[in-house]
Amino acid sequence: MGLRRFAAGVVKEGKRIRWPKKEELIPAIIVVVLIAAITGLLLFGEDAAGKKLIDILKDAFSSVK
Repeated sequence: MGLRRFAAGVVKEGKRIRWPKKEELIPAIIVVVLIAAITGLLLFGEDAAGKKLIDILKDAFSSVK
């Protein structure tokens, strides 16, 4: 299969896609951004809690050396 035939097939398939309307797209983008922000906050909280725990353990076992 040649490159020209492959490109023609890609263009043909691209025309068959049902692209979402603006009214459908905006709410979907908002949901994705909100989920990403919430996930980022959760990961930040877990990272901060982990750092605090490691610091507490370092202080607790600093005299064991």
